[in-house]
Amino acid sequence: MAEHTPRREQPRLRPAPLLFEPAEAASDPEHFFDLESVEDPRELLERSTELTLAFRAAADRATEFQAMAAAQLADPRRFDRLTPADIAERAEWTEDYAKKMVEFGRDLLRGTDGGAGGLGGVESV
Repeated sequence: MAEHTPRREQPRLRPAPLLFEPAEAASDPEHFFDLESVEDPRELLERSTELTLAFRAAADRATEFQAMAAAQLADPRRFDRLTPADIAERAEWTEDYAKKMVEFGRDLLRGTDGGAGGLGGVESV
């Protein structure tokens, strides 16, 4: 798993509600995509599995966007380019992970997938 830098003394932000979840339902901490109301365990397994797969796909896609942004921020042609250490601080990554994300982002921007492992076997944060 990727290493994280220690969090600063900041309040932890809640994730943004997903677009298809009604705002009034999202404000209820016990509500989670209406899964709590499903009584049939087969249906609950099916619906929760669908959500799990959707969240994994969304996390993978978001990681790709993080990598592309990191690569763009580290581009040596930019007058305001950031170092891997600067990127790591902003994204709450280690510097080594930031370097891997920059390289992965460069591969994505070039139109390659970065090899079989994407991030070289490093899991996304």
